[in-house]
Amino acid sequence: MPARELQEQLDTLREQLEQNPPLTAEEHVHLKELMAQIQAQIELESATPNNNLADGVNLAVERFEVEHPTIAGTLRNIMNTLGSIGI
Repeated sequence: MPARELQEQLDTLREQLEQNPPLTAEEHVHLKELMAQIQAQIELESATPNNNLADGVNLAVERFEVEHPTIAGTLRNIMNTLGSIGI
């Protein structure tokens, strides 16, 4: 089930943030907000696709790609999973 896979990827992202990567306060807040949106979408179990969520994840990938490639990779996985469940 893609929602379960998405939850696992979100958990991975949480674990990465717990390792305290060198993020600015703004980056940290941005990721926390994005994670909350992803969690809300998981809870809805994709009842209504949220294109803004996919756009937000894509922008986060671009933002973190250079300085935080591990986080960006996890966000890419989340993006792929969102696509596979039609979001």
